Order: sequence, then C-alpha cells, then structure tokens
Amino acid sequence: MKLSAFPDMGPLAGVKLGAVACGINYQDRNDLFMAELEPGTAIAGVFTRSRTAAAPVLWCRENIAGGKVRAIVSNAGNANAFTGRHGDKTVQDTVTRTAKLFGCPRKQIFVASTGSIGVPFPVDTIPNNLSALKKSVKRDNWLTAAQAIMTTDTVPKGATRTTEIDDAPVTINGIGKGTQMISPDMATTLNFIFTDAKIPAPVLQKLLSRIIDRTYNCITVEGDTSTNDSLFLCATGKAEHKRITDAADPRLRPFARALEEVLRDISHAIVRDATGAKKFVAITVTGAASARAARRIGLSMASSTLVKVGLRIANPWGRMIMAVGKCGERADRDQLSITANGVLVAEHGNILDDYDADRVTKHLKGSELALGVDVGVGRGRATVWTTDCSVGYG
Repeated sequence: MKLSAFPDMGPLAGVKLGAVACGINYQDRNDLFMAELEPGTAIAGVFTRSRTAAAPVLWCRENIAGGKVRAIVSNAGNANAFTGRHGDKTVQDTVTRTAKLFGCPRKQIFVASTGSIGVPFPVDTIPNNLSALKKSVKRDNWLTAAQAIMTTDTVPKGATRTTEIDDAPVTINGIGKGTQMISPDMATTLNFIFTDAKIPAPVLQKLLSRIIDRTYNCITVEGDTSTNDSLFLCATGKAEHKRITDAADPRLRPFARALEEVLRDISHAIVRDATGAKKFVAITVTGAASARAARRIGLSMASSTLVKVGLRIANPWGRMIMAVGKCGERADRDQLSITANGVLVAEHGNILDDYDADRVTKHLKGSELALGVDVGVGRGRATVWTTDCSVGYG
C-alpha cells in the first residue's frame, strides 16, 4: 500500500506557519504549531460529536460561529482530553496570551490538541512558549507545520489544489494527521485547510459541512471516534475575485470540487497510514434508500473487525452480508449483489458458484481493494474507505 509523498506547496497569501519544540511528550522535535492569519480571515470548522470531547474542542465549538480567526495553536503528544480543570485552564491561558500577542479578541484564537487521553496536561508549557512560537512563523513552512502535529503518523500529510473564481487563480493548501481512533463523526485526527479565496464564514461552513460527509465522514479504521477530531477551513480573502456571498453561487463550483479533492486526499492519506494497515480498501454501496443510508451501510462493513479479517484471508463475503444487515438500514436480501474489482461474486442473494475465484483472490491479496455492494432498494450511493485488520494494530 503506497503512502502519499508530501506535496510541493508554495506560499499562500495571508497565511504564515510556525513550529517549536516544547517537550510536551516528545524530545528533540517540534510539537507545537501555529498558523497566523491576516486580520479579517474567515473560518469554518467541524469537530467531533463525542460526548467526552477534549477541552480545545469545547472552546472551538463555542467560538467557531464568530467566523473570524487570527491564529490557530495546536500541540502534539497530549490530547488535553479527560484532564479536568487543569486542561480547561491551559486552553484559557493559551487563548488569552495568544490574543494579547496578536492584539485581537479571544474568540479569534482557536486551539487543538492530539495525543494521549487522560494524561495530566502541563498547564504552563504552551503559554510559556507562545512568544517563541510566534517568532517562528513564516510564509513557506508547510512541511514543518505538518511534521509538528504528527503523533503515531509515519509520514506528514498534505494536499494542494489550484483553481479559479472569476478567472482569478485561487489556491487551497491543507495539512492533517492521524493513524488511530479513525472514525470521524463530524478521524485522533487534526486538519488545517487554508485558501486565499474571498469567501465569508457562513458560505465556507455550508460548503465544508456538505463536503465533509463525502470525505472524512466516509473513512474508518477501527470504528472509534476520537475526543479531539477537528478540521478548520480558513479563507484569507487575498485572491483577486469578487466576493462570494451565496453557497449556491455557480461561481463556487470549481472551488468546491478542488476543496473536496484536498479533503479526500488528506483523509485517504490518514487511512493509508493507519497503524498496521496493509490494504487500502474502497467499498462502494449502491441501491440504498438514500446516500446517507448507503454511507451507513458502507461504514458498517468498513468498521467490522470480522470483515477486516476476512479481507486479510481473502474471504469476506459472509461477513459483509452480516455487516449490511446489522446496521438498521433497508436492504433486500434476495436482491443483494457483491463485486470485487468489477467481478460479480454474488447476485440475487446468493454467492455465485462460477465466479472467477482466481481473479478475485488475486485482487483481494493485493494492497488496493475495490469492493461493491448493491442492496437493491433504491438509488442511494456512497463510497467509504478503510483498511484491513493486521497483527500490527495496537
């Protein structure tokens, strides 16, 4: 299974990135990240729906509706989750001191954390390193920033696209991290996406909320949703096109496609780098009652340990049927069909006696799998992405 190389991403107008080492959980590496945004930058975000969400998530959920951002501060090595009042104090102190450094309202400072859950958070470590962190920011610093947010990741993750609005060039650059606890409900995963497009926060939020359901909310590794999942989308407004004020504006379509490609690239990179993963698996569900139902059916299969083990031993069919049936969405048992890399394996509710077993087995033993399931009740369609279950996970 091929891991994505970090892309060549140039400067993006209105964005500066920096990182320093502050020793939260790692030695001799950067573990504290900052994004400095130009005044007036718009922000949208999606966060974990976990009922045990981390302190940084609670702050960001409360303030994202303000729609403006001046800086984002994120650390690796400690999730600041299940850390009680000390964790809350760290967030408040970080926000207060960062706001003072930038001379902006506190609600324009956003924070994120990733790492171990339930480990006491060093209260003063981040606040005491903020001045040095601010001095580290510079325009062309994407790789350094991506490396600073890594925990169990084996590679830094990023994606970039260029497009146009009103014939003016627009750039989207993004970085992310995550290898475990991947089943986003909005993967532990943090993601920071930046663009120079002139798009206000309400439009960004509508766009992001729609696209997230086709990208991050369609990946899973083990079916576990993190306490810290966060994705921020920031628009500096430096591109030379007319401001877009309506999410339905047709001028937004090329940008929306490019944004979806960036989010899909990073979410796929997270799955490919999952701990112990040997196979990258795409499962396409068709014939469902709705797109939402198709996604739920797909995630039921993709999150099943039994299905994953079945993929490893090249015999997942019965387990896939089990996973379709258990999720509660409509499915017609006697119309259900299964394909593997386009080869029909099951049809009309039965495994075929004469399917090309050699071709299918060869495909299942590879590292890039494409499976299809039609549940025979409607026109809903969705693709989800997952991994096999190897002995390396833990």
